[in-house]
Amino acid sequence: MRLSEQTRAELPATVRQPAYDRAATTHGIVHLGVGAFHRAHQAAYVEECLAAGESGWAILGASLRRGDTRDALAPQDGLYTLAIRSGETERLDVIGSITRLLVAPEDPGALLAAMADPAVRIVTLTVTEKAYLRNADGDLDAAHPEIVADLADPAHPRTLHGFIVEALARRRAAGVAPFTVLSCDNLPNNGRTTRRVIAAFARLRAADLGRFVEEEVAFPSSMVDRIVPATTDADRARVAATCGMDDAWPVMTEPFMQWVVEDQFPAGRPDWERFGVTMVADVTPYEEMKLRLLNGTHSSIAYLGQLLGRETVAEAFADPAIRRFVEALWQDFIVTLPAGVGLDTADYIARLAERYANTALRHRTAQIANDGSQKLPQRIVAATLERMERGLPIDRSAFVLAAWITALEARGTPPAFTDPLDGILAPIFAAAGPEKETVAAVFEAAGLAAGSGHRDGLVDATARALAAIRRDGAAAALSAL
Repeated sequence: MRLSEQTRAELPATVRQPAYDRAATTHGIVHLGVGAFHRAHQAAYVEECLAAGESGWAILGASLRRGDTRDALAPQDGLYTLAIRSGETERLDVIGSITRLLVAPEDPGALLAAMADPAVRIVTLTVTEKAYLRNADGDLDAAHPEIVADLADPAHPRTLHGFIVEALARRRAAGVAPFTVLSCDNLPNNGRTTRRVIAAFARLRAADLGRFVEEEVAFPSSMVDRIVPATTDADRARVAATCGMDDAWPVMTEPFMQWVVEDQFPAGRPDWERFGVTMVADVTPYEEMKLRLLNGTHSSIAYLGQLLGRETVAEAFADPAIRRFVEALWQDFIVTLPAGVGLDTADYIARLAERYANTALRHRTAQIANDGSQKLPQRIVAATLERMERGLPIDRSAFVLAAWITALEARGTPPAFTDPLDGILAPIFAAAGPEKETVAAVFEAAGLAAGSGHRDGLVDATARALAAIRRDGAAAALSAL
């Protein structure tokens, strides 16, 4: 028996499920990028809104690339199980907030029609850093083939830029107010980043459309936080045994979740603060704390874990050398955070330590290690450059960058994790040049510290760390810090 609207009445009483009439809800949100994180985070918050009677905020989810999520969940009427795990305990919630699923490449017109619907007031995004299609300067990569294609054929877009701008253009032509675009990706100033690339795309279509997007569309920034490991077959089997029915794609997560959102929603929004969302005027301090203290150390654990043979975050964090390193890195990064805004960093890192030590999640270091060239500029490099500006030592953050390079070189075949720059990086590693030459080439390929007067110093520090790892091994080099 499989989870669905028809079968969920057979779920055990211990499994929470939607207590509202899903058929009576309407789509107020279109979400682009229906991955596991969205289903553990934004969809879980919206579930609480629907349960409280805010029936106009159901989610229409759309995948921009593949149909795997739709194929898994459509036979289940969009329902899925959220497994909230801590230690030996597990709570199962069936989430019903996603009531329709589309695959954009299969029918772009259907997605455009949904986004142009006046009932839709918010478009949310979890599409990862890669999908914003930015160049090394952070601007829209106007020469990207998919951007070029979307400009040539606006009615059949492939990119988030194409879908958002065409939908906004249709709403404008019909006299319908624009929706709010809410990025939930781990990007610095993600709202302003999204506005920058979307407005640039709109200007390439038409100057007046660009002005409309720039002046009339809201792009609030947000900060999201919840650890969501990849679902395994063992997870599926365990959930099925508890529920008494199969779920093709349950989602694993932790008890902790956080969402900080700038309160800029001219078309309206759910009453999110009732359900734990922090609505603020400026998300930047929270975002920087999370990017540096969580995401930065998460990446560090991932690459150190890969080098030292630690499969999961909990296993890596249980290694005394890695834990000492992470605790020291927290202190390195805390001094780069904005002062006087009320951030409780002591409580935050204490909760991070608990989360990293959660053995129930089995968050794989290889999963976190993916796409380092896209993540490390925000997670590690930005804070490192700030420390250099203040004349502070950067040995530990340079070591993270060296660990990333070493882990890339040592991945094997097939690789344990991937990076969008693999094709460019492969010849660099094949050349097996001196450490400084290798580091400089990787920095150039990834655009790390581009335009900074401290770039040469960071290259030198990273090269020294890389030399130590190559000479002494990762474990000895780490212990020597």
